[in-house]
Amino acid sequence: MTRTTTTKAKPGADANLMDEHVDNLAVPETDWTRIEAMTDEEVLRNALDDPDAQPLTAEQRARLRRYPDPKRIRLGLDLTQEQFARRFEIALGTLRDWEQNVRLPDSAAKAYLRVIANDPEGVDRALARSYRQR
Repeated sequence: MTRTTTTKAKPGADANLMDEHVDNLAVPETDWTRIEAMTDEEVLRNALDDPDAQPLTAEQRARLRRYPDPKRIRLGLDLTQEQFARRFEIALGTLRDWEQNVRLPDSAAKAYLRVIANDPEGVDRALARSYRQR
């Protein structure tokens, strides 16, 4: 495999000079017939032989934090997106983006989702109190 090197042309420089510094990168064709003919054991062995795609160790998995799933939380409360967004004062578009993985919640939103998942009635009470205090 060859390495591709690119250079940025200076304003007014001849664009053809850039071509002198670029090697063609050969991309091999995927042999799908061979891949589809592999057994599950062969697929697993090939995956484990790839040094760049090793499975996580138990220690690495233990350090991972679970991501609060907004859709699972909402469905667990038996609410539509509109009801969930209104009840917990989350912009509907934001909720949709989270559920469709267009955007991820920031750390504060993740914490809020964890609180909603663990105590939705407590969140209701806290939000109701904040309105009474105004």
